[in-house]
Amino acid sequence: MPLVALDHVSVAFGHLPLLDQAMLQIERGERVSVVGRNGAGKSTLLRMMSGEQPPDAGSVWTEPGLRMARLDQDVPCSTDRSVFDIVSEGLGHLSELVAGYHRTAVTVAEASTPALLDRLGRLQHELDEKDGWRIEQRVELVLSHLSLPSDASVDTLSGGWRRRVLLARALVAEPDVLLLDEPTNHLDIDAIIWLEEFLSEYPGAVVFVTHDRAFLQRVATRIVDIDRGRLTSWPGDYATYLKRKDDWLADEAVARDKFDKRLADEEAWLRQGVKARRTRNEGRVRALMAMRRERAARREQVGAVRLQIERAQRSGQMVIEADEVSKAFGPTQVIRTFSARIMRGDRIGLIGSNGAGKTTLLRLLLGEVAPDAGEVRRGANVEVAYYDQQREQLDPERTVYDTIGEGNDTVTVNGRARHVNAYLRDFLFPPERAQSPVKSLSGGERNRLLLARLFTRPANLLVFDEPTNDLDLETLELLEAQLVEWLGTLLLVSHDRAFLDNVVTSTFVFEGDGRVEEYVGGYQDWLQVRSGASGASAGLAEVSKAPQGPWPAEVPKERRRLSYKERREIEELPARIEALEAEQRALGGAIADREFYKQGAAAIAAALERAKGVEQDLSDLYARWDALDSRPR
Repeated sequence: MPLVALDHVSVAFGHLPLLDQAMLQIERGERVSVVGRNGAGKSTLLRMMSGEQPPDAGSVWTEPGLRMARLDQDVPCSTDRSVFDIVSEGLGHLSELVAGYHRTAVTVAEASTPALLDRLGRLQHELDEKDGWRIEQRVELVLSHLSLPSDASVDTLSGGWRRRVLLARALVAEPDVLLLDEPTNHLDIDAIIWLEEFLSEYPGAVVFVTHDRAFLQRVATRIVDIDRGRLTSWPGDYATYLKRKDDWLADEAVARDKFDKRLADEEAWLRQGVKARRTRNEGRVRALMAMRRERAARREQVGAVRLQIERAQRSGQMVIEADEVSKAFGPTQVIRTFSARIMRGDRIGLIGSNGAGKTTLLRLLLGEVAPDAGEVRRGANVEVAYYDQQREQLDPERTVYDTIGEGNDTVTVNGRARHVNAYLRDFLFPPERAQSPVKSLSGGERNRLLLARLFTRPANLLVFDEPTNDLDLETLELLEAQLVEWLGTLLLVSHDRAFLDNVVTSTFVFEGDGRVEEYVGGYQDWLQVRSGASGASAGLAEVSKAPQGPWPAEVPKERRRLSYKERREIEELPARIEALEAEQRALGGAIADREFYKQGAAAIAAALERAKGVEQDLSDLYARWDALDSRPR
């Protein structure tokens, strides 16, 4: 028997339905991921399942007595109450008892009085009677793994940390159904991996929306896809869904081509005139009218985002050089004697737990913050575009059009003036959406708008601080492809492991106590180095510095999908191999010729060395082809 069932549900905002006659059932023990473009209706689906938003048509049924908790995409929580009090609300009727005991214990620790001790004893007795100790430990465990300060006032926290508080409140509730909208946003990698393990063992049902492909692959047991108002269900993991969805879209394209051809034939028949209006052909005419209505109602797939970064003139070969740089805030040493040289074309990822100092290091390198010791030098012609979700605020009352145009009807991109509406269409904002206020946009649409504004600024150094939050998976992959092809320099802060692996060429890893070390490659490359040096769990715990480190003892040997750059590479390999084989045949023929050894010694040595090099290059290319071909596309 399902826990939640949607029966022919429809809902619309504007002229097109987000969901059209949708059917869905959620069973106990399932972990269902909802995927789809930004604005497709993923958050709306979660709100309907929780009962917070009624459908326009159809019905939503839930099992009697069902307990449900939902994490929203937005961050409405603002209160002067403590983090522990807000998180313990998830315990329901026991929340006041657990929160009261915690507050009293903190007060007794600061100033003990007989009255307080008596109250603490009574609360302790009640906890004993109601098995409250186990429940309080659950709260403490979740707070610990999410690195939340239990006694801090929620009002003093940033938006990202408030979102952690709301996630903790949903998790401690242990409801029958967990509804999580982008649960990995603002979490660092250690917290994300702990959450993966927590949800993988969760006894109830979990329905979640996420842009994190590694998280999705490891947690989901079923994918629910929202595409053009239709809701389809795909059992299995994310990799299986991608392959089956590609096949499904190909079949759909073939069926639509056949339909359009038949419709064109029928239209040509109708234009013949009298013969088409004979009584015996009225059925055929009615069928044609039905085909016209079906064609008019068809919703085409939304086009892909077209990302093009405004490029400035090339920077100098050396972009930024840091020499023995240190920075402390009070007694906390954030950066300790850090040295690095960033060259033109480098793509560097920054890895570390929240609060480790990643943003501080970026600001030091950009000259926004002065170091306590050491020196930061910038190269020639360096022009920076800095994407920072926390500082790059959008005016919620302005329209999308005004946010990009800044009072003008055109923007300049790569030296060419473009109308604002045309430019916004590249980021999937149609003209009618361009006149909407920013406050009406979804989280992913706001992120796309931030990217659109950033990409109008000429730059040869891109600095991205968590750019992937709330983006849909297709836009995320397109951004990834654009950054792979980016000819300038990139500094990237991200907790998206797949994104780091596919984009960066080296990483700055925060290893605790202000130490920052550089490693070649992405996240998985660093993980293998650390595993070889001191064991995976020890390396991860050192970086995270989280209490009761949630990292697994062994790193799963996951075969990640080919990145955009790698797909391009495997397409080019046959031509490269063919060219080398042709050169090898030519060299072999020349060396076999009797006239070959009549040349000078230098020419003979060079030809033989080249033949040896071609043989090695071919061996390397064949090995590379085999390695790429064995991985999922």
